[in-house]
Amino acid sequence: MSQMGLVIIDIQNNYFKGGASELFQPDAATEKAKEVLTYFRENNLPVFHVKHLFKLNMDEKNKEELLEIHKTVEPRGSEVVIEKHYPSSFLGTNLQQQLSDAGIKKLVIVGMMSHMCIDTTTRAAQDYGYEVILLEDACTTKDLVTKHGTVSASIVHDVFMASLNGTFAKVMTVKEFLDM
Repeated sequence: MSQMGLVIIDIQNNYFKGGASELFQPDAATEKAKEVLTYFRENNLPVFHVKHLFKLNMDEKNKEELLEIHKTVEPRGSEVVIEKHYPSSFLGTNLQQQLSDAGIKKLVIVGMMSHMCIDTTTRAAQDYGYEVILLEDACTTKDLVTKHGTVSASIVHDVFMASLNGTFAKVMTVKEFLDM
């Protein structure tokens, strides 16, 4: 049986109330991510936290605090923390090596933002041969502005989940995953 690992992407204070880039319902998505994290911890399965090193405005209050992983899913013990500078959690990091060293073949992905780092990392995982389960209710994003107007975060999220499902990942809810 292939080893499964949880990859928690960018659930950082910057995306919550008071952050520089507040997302749509980040608390709800984080609570779902916590359910999955609890499952992985209880079953002694590997957990990989990914932390984006945002380029925040120099005048930003509490810069260091905004970069920190949210307390709801903060790393513990031997859980790996990967720091990144790009939307892909693989680009310029040792994530691939960490996963390979742990014998991981299947990734369970949760985090922020659906249209950016979740999408990019999920697509890149295919390049490395990983099977991906993407937990849609443990991810979120924000409204996007186009030349035609604003696209709501819920539509943005649904479109990205639909585009990834079947080709790049198996998209499901946390409940569906935990009931497998």
